[in-house]
Amino acid sequence: MFKANDNFSKISENYLFSAVSRRVDDYCKANPGVDVIRLGIGDVTLPVSRAAVDELIKASSEQAARETFVGYGPEQGHPFLIEAILKNDYAARGIELSSDEIFISDGAKSDLGNIGDILSKDNTVAITDPVYPVYRDTNLMAGRRVITIPCLASNDFVPTVPRDVIPDVIYLCYPNNPTGTSLTYDQLKVWVDYAREHKSLILFDSAYEAYIQHSDVPHSIYEIDGAKECAIEFRSFSKTAGFTGLRCGYTVVPRELVSHDGYCLNDMWRRRQCTKFNGASYVVQRAAAALYTPEGKLQVKENIGYYMTNARMLIQGLADAGLTVYGGIDSPYVWVKAPAGMDSWSFFDLLLNRCRIVATPGVGFGECGESFVRFTAFNSRMNTEEAARRIKLLSKHTQSII
Repeated sequence: MFKANDNFSKISENYLFSAVSRRVDDYCKANPGVDVIRLGIGDVTLPVSRAAVDELIKASSEQAARETFVGYGPEQGHPFLIEAILKNDYAARGIELSSDEIFISDGAKSDLGNIGDILSKDNTVAITDPVYPVYRDTNLMAGRRVITIPCLASNDFVPTVPRDVIPDVIYLCYPNNPTGTSLTYDQLKVWVDYAREHKSLILFDSAYEAYIQHSDVPHSIYEIDGAKECAIEFRSFSKTAGFTGLRCGYTVVPRELVSHDGYCLNDMWRRRQCTKFNGASYVVQRAAAALYTPEGKLQVKENIGYYMTNARMLIQGLADAGLTVYGGIDSPYVWVKAPAGMDSWSFFDLLLNRCRIVATPGVGFGECGESFVRFTAFNSRMNTEEAARRIKLLSKHTQSII
């Protein structure tokens, strides 16, 4: 008789964003015609840049002719995209990497979940709390021990290295999802030094690095000396260039990265990808490469500026309502403290019923997210302005609450 993986019983039955969607759908059915502004799920709203779309069309047309047709490509990605990444994302910042250390994929989420294939199930994994659910759930599915590192408002959500239990694997995401906060060079160096000292592996989710505004915030963990010996970096074109539907990202696995028992993780990840993955779509990789052209860079910069203006509008509206706000400076996420005495879901319901605005309950990101909600800046300017207006009015109608 076959058996199921009973580790699935250790994770929540409902994925956070699915639970939010069901609650919103129920509200809309009970209130037909109501204008609901969705600032919960972090999906982008601006279209893919013209430079990328033009290349999509061109690459798609190539598939219609025998002379230019492209079938299976290298599992780790086409050289034209890898070279663009090396030149623009790393060499331009003084970081030396080789082409065989870059692995193109269908998005950071996939790689963050799949990276566990090359890691022992005996590893103890540390995740910050609050945290992106994929880190926690995929490790619980694999049967690993997971410990949490509280990130609290009292410390500006900066995690403190664990001392009681030394983790084998550490997940860090900066700029952070969900809190929208960032780490300076000195704060990130603490983690690199810690990982090197204890032979731990850092899995560094850098999906939002393009939103960084401050010069003292590193765009890559490899800007920290010694990070190549202890860190894998994950990046995505989803939030940077609107590829949430096209699906493309990449993972950096330095050759210096060797496990405590002597395995080269670069070789292992390459073998894993060649076995389980046929590579990201050729036409999508062509579109991603176009983002590194002068036109593509300008269009991406304009889109990011648009979303960061939205973030500033949300911050102002929330502050005018008397709410305490974090993030939204180096990140498109705004992290908001619920009014005194309210938990995350109660504040979610208040925003939905009084303001017709959808946020994400912070408790869905972990116990330390309780009594917070997350807003995203990924909406239209008109909707964001209207959401800020509704939020400002919230305090006038609920003086006893806020």
